[in-house]
Amino acid sequence: MKVLDLCCREGGAGEGYRQAGASVVVGVDTKRIRNYPGTLFIQADVLGLGLDFIRQFDLAHASPGCQFGTELNSDKSKHANLIPPIRALLQKAGVSYVLENVRAVARAGHLRNPVSLFGTMFDCHMVTSTGQRFDLSRERCFETNWPLIPPWNPGASHPIANVFGGHLRARSGPYRTGGDTGRTRDFIGEDKPALARRLMGMPWATMDGMSEAVPPAFTREIGDQFLAHMAQRRAA
Repeated sequence: MKVLDLCCREGGAGEGYRQAGASVVVGVDTKRIRNYPGTLFIQADVLGLGLDFIRQFDLAHASPGCQFGTELNSDKSKHANLIPPIRALLQKAGVSYVLENVRAVARAGHLRNPVSLFGTMFDCHMVTSTGQRFDLSRERCFETNWPLIPPWNPGASHPIANVFGGHLRARSGPYRTGGDTGRTRDFIGEDKPALARRLMGMPWATMDGMSEAVPPAFTREIGDQFLAHMAQRRAA
């Protein structure tokens, strides 16, 4: 399996495909990424890639920026929706693809028949120095042009934590805010980057990188299903 990881940032998605058995994982992003964990990183405009280049890969994964539609961004006017042109490019190339984005973008209809994956499907979690466990929920939505089936989701059995905006945040119960002040009091005295890396399964990544990342556990599952899909297609 050769995977093209578009809009890759720090390679959370690409690492998952590598864990699923991809022999080649090539990341492409307009921003220079120095800690990309895949086979090769290329700094380029995704929409400028040639069709022959894209056709070298069995699967193209794309995670266009969510800033045009996420509820966390109050000024969406400055950001373009790159999903339609990237979809058109991959369809023209004729490759199997995965398009990923956040819940608000999917609910607005920008993804076609998306499948939602959650960290609770894959036991993504962290444990603080005091022994308190936090689960990762982090819904991400995936459009594919091949069959993708979500695994069973048992839900969270512990308080929720997430990484966004360059910060590690507790997202449930008494851990959420600093009482009446509204200021965060999350994980005082803890090594937050280390905890975030365990939560996300990305030991090489920065806080900013994890804020935008797809956890590798998600794309490891997608990669496993795609390999099974390829095998069935070859056997047919």
